[in-house]
Formats: sequence, C-alpha cells, structure tokens
Amino acid sequence: MHHPPIQLSHPEVGVALIQFNRADRMNALDVPALDAAHALLDEVLADRGTRVIVLTGKGKGFCAGLDLKSMLDEHGQVNWSVEEAMSLQKKFAGLVQRLRETDVPVIAAVQGVAVGAGMALSLAADVRFGTPQTAFHVGAVKIGISAGECGISYHLPRLVGAGRAFELMLTGRPVLAQEALSMGLVSDLVPEPELMERAMACARSILALAPYSVTQTKRIMWRNLDAPDLASALELENQVQVLGLMTDDFSEAVQAFVHKRPARFSTP
Repeated sequence: MHHPPIQLSHPEVGVALIQFNRADRMNALDVPALDAAHALLDEVLADRGTRVIVLTGKGKGFCAGLDLKSMLDEHGQVNWSVEEAMSLQKKFAGLVQRLRETDVPVIAAVQGVAVGAGMALSLAADVRFGTPQTAFHVGAVKIGISAGECGISYHLPRLVGAGRAFELMLTGRPVLAQEALSMGLVSDLVPEPELMERAMACARSILALAPYSVTQTKRIMWRNLDAPDLASALELENQVQVLGLMTDDFSEAVQAFVHKRPARFSTP
C-alpha cells in the first residue's frame, strides 16, 4: 500500500497538522517528498481558516533532512549537475522560508531527531516542543558541506546566541533534549505520548486570541529581530498597536473586561 510522504489532518477547527510520513527513513525527504510538502503547504496556506500549523513526524524521528540515498545513481554514485543540486537546495530552503514567513503561527512537535534540513524546518517554527528523545543535529558539516543551510545560520544564533551557534555548527555535535531545553531550542519537554497534546494545548491558547493580535505579534517579533535600532522597532510597534485599537476585537475585549466575561473574538 502506498503511503503519502506527507500527511495533512485537522485535529481541531483552525489547526492544520502536517506530519512527515516516512518513518522507515526517519522522515528523510527526497525530491518527491519535498514536492508533496510544497503542494500540501499551498493547500494549508490558501485556507483562510488555518490559524495554527503543527509540524511533526511519524515514528522515532522528526525529520532526518535530505534522504542521501535518493541522491545516488544506478552505480551508487552522486552524479548531480550544478543545476540539479541548486534546484534541490532551493526546494528545501523554500520550504523553510515559507514556514518562517507565513503569518500563521507554526508549532513544531519534535518527537525525535531533527537533522540538517530537518533541524532547519524545526527552527523555522515559532514554537518548539520536545521529548526526552529529542535531539538536534546540524549534520551537514560532518559530510563535507556547510552547516549553514536552509536558514540554520540565520535562525540558530537568534535562538541560542552567536557563540553557542558557532560551536554547534563548527563541530556538528548533537544537542540532546535537556541541553536543548536549557538553551531555549525547545520551550518544554514532555513524555512522548503527551507531545501532541502539549502542542495542541499551545495551539488552543493561540486560537483563543483575536486573529489580528496573533498575526501582528508574529509579524512584529520576526521583523524586530532584524530591526536596525530601537527607534525602528518602536515605530513598527506603534503603527501596529494603533491599528489594533481600531478593531472590533479590541472593543470586544474592553467590554469583556468591564463586564467580567470571556471575550468573543471574531474569526478570520
């Protein structure tokens, strides 16, 4: 029986669960799997009802990155042209960029190893949760190519600091679960059977908020990580906040506060 390399489900209204489905390959991705991932993301992002994306893998691994065996020809050799290699790289990098740039919050439930481009995909998420079996591996630096791939050299220093990022990327050593928690790579560690519920609890907390609040908070966070100075960051915050004061959801929140009742926010 054929199993799709990527699966989409909707465990709750507003939540799109994207699951890598190549457990026998530790969810490593080949070109067909990458193409399927892009097509599935097209569907998810075109749905205006999508308010949270949860990203996870099936089996013991989150995602082992590139399926190296898929690169071998019939003689067991790597025989790719520069054009083919660049196309492959852009498929991986493009997937990371789309997850990072969407206004929809992305939660990664990292149940096992996240290697190379798989680690990059988890770093593109806004929130990461793990288990005691979670481990992050830069990977590429150990196989003769650069550790700076698919946004790792951009995201990792912003999450753990430049000094730690240099050490991890230059040595390629793994980051196991407890260290990942202590350095902020994951927000929480839970037993593996509880991982999806932990991710869904976070998703529900997001869903309970006004859509404008969530969208603009994610947008501001990422943009101001690259703000050239405090004045630029404050200017963007001021603009977004004033627009928020004009929304029906802000008025509803004020009324709910005054009357001591839960707010009833709009839907997109």
